Amino acid sequence: MTIVEDLKYRYKNLDVFGKIIAINVIVFIVVAILTNLLKLDIVTYFKLPSIFGKFILQPWSLISYGFLHNDFFHLLFNMLFLFYLSRAASNLFRTKMVLNIYLLGIIAGGLAYLAVFNLIHFDFFGPKNSIMVGASAGVSALLMFIAIYMPKSEIRLFNTFNVKWIHIAVFFVVMDVFRLMSGVNQGGYVAHIGGYVLGYVYASQLVKGKDIGKGFERFMDSIASWFKPKSKLKTVHRTSKKKTYAGKTREEFHTYNDQKKIDLILDKISKSGYESLTAEEKEFLFKAGKK
Repeated sequence: MTIVEDLKYRYKNLDVFGKIIAINVIVFIVVAILTNLLKLDIVTYFKLPSIFGKFILQPWSLISYGFLHNDFFHLLFNMLFLFYLSRAASNLFRTKMVLNIYLLGIIAGGLAYLAVFNLIHFDFFGPKNSIMVGASAGVSALLMFIAIYMPKSEIRLFNTFNVKWIHIAVFFVVMDVFRLMSGVNQGGYVAHIGGYVLGYVYASQLVKGKDIGKGFERFMDSIASWFKPKSKLKTVHRTSKKKTYAGKTREEFHTYNDQKKIDLILDKISKSGYESLTAEEKEFLFKAGKK
């Protein structure tokens, strides 16, 4: 097996967020080559411009900016946080829902950046013709979502002590507000706050039983379907009818029951913390998160 084949195999076996982290690293390397060695400036078209008129000409930058980073430490910090936050969330929720929060956080951060730089006087927020890159808004959305929906959930730092995610979220929100007033990189901190707001709203609505990312998920699924190979097989006839349970198909019935069980377990986590779950409940959540 060649190195390229080995890398392809490893990439194929990564989960969704592992692939996103890998893509961010690959993009960072490619951008460094294009910019520093080949002296090409085509990456500009994937960065989010502050001027609304320029954004209209490159609307894809509302997503693509989240896959670009200024330097190695910018990339490292965001990807480390994404790794731990995605692990914490994906163990309890559907992977697609966690992905919704992350991508919607990037979009919300970008929209907040555009709104502030086009509606508020520029003397405070710096140069008018600026750009933004980084996954921080998506990471901020995930951080706030976990902190609000599961306030007692924790992360173990340096294998020595536990810290609640909500305490980490409060620390970064306070830091970002102070740094917003400092006069440096205000656009980035505005985007962070846009991500925090998205994460807070998503968690608050999910507590009430409403997944606000469903429409976005359907939209992304429809786009993904464009790139899937079309099957040439045709269904000629169907010889059996699906058995129904209480007016639902067998699959719908089991999905409904599983979701009710997940809701009860998540409610238990929000009240007593993840460690209060039984081994059976943890295993059920783990399996549900992989579907």
